[in-house]
Amino acid sequence: MKKATKEEIKEIHDLFIEKYSDAVTELTYKNAYELVIAVALSAQCTDVRVNLITPSLFKKYPDPEALEKADIEDVKSIINSCSFFNNKAKNIIAMAKRVVGVYGGKIPMDEKELITLAGVGQKTANVVMIEYTGANLMAVDTHVFRVSHRLGLSDDKTATKTEATLVKKFKNNLRTLHQGMVLFGRYICKAKNPKCDECFLTQYCKTKESFKV
Repeated sequence: MKKATKEEIKEIHDLFIEKYSDAVTELTYKNAYELVIAVALSAQCTDVRVNLITPSLFKKYPDPEALEKADIEDVKSIINSCSFFNNKAKNIIAMAKRVVGVYGGKIPMDEKELITLAGVGQKTANVVMIEYTGANLMAVDTHVFRVSHRLGLSDDKTATKTEATLVKKFKNNLRTLHQGMVLFGRYICKAKNPKCDECFLTQYCKTKESFKV
């Protein structure tokens, strides 16, 4: 598959910035605690589904202090329509315990500290930092992975390597690029039946066939 040229990378960068300058996450949250949980739950689960689950979860467990004492079976019953809910229930309770025990009940806004929390990997930590602090970071979910490969920006096999490649190629405005690529992948450059007639990047597309992730 052909790779995007330096000129194409700059044009793709500028078009994303122009189109998605106001883009933010579609997850609903009121504070850092709610954001971390929403992002953790969204792994392999749609934002729409997460937004249906979280209001009752946050009503019953409004802060880390409440969640750390939660009964795991109760948490499972609240989030059971989310994929991998058994594991996610265990993780968010363990996360709350660490936030209370180590960080005094406050979510640490540092990516190295965030990834010490249960269920928070590099992608989740970066998404939280991007969204909450506007950090110049890139996070690669299935949408960003698919879009970056279809546009010839990366041919890396893993999300982590793709992230490093995008950071190197784009350098700045990573927050807006991340948000834009997620929305573009979710609504236009979809895994199956991409809406090529609505696409503003057709001239840069290397393949709409592969990467149906």
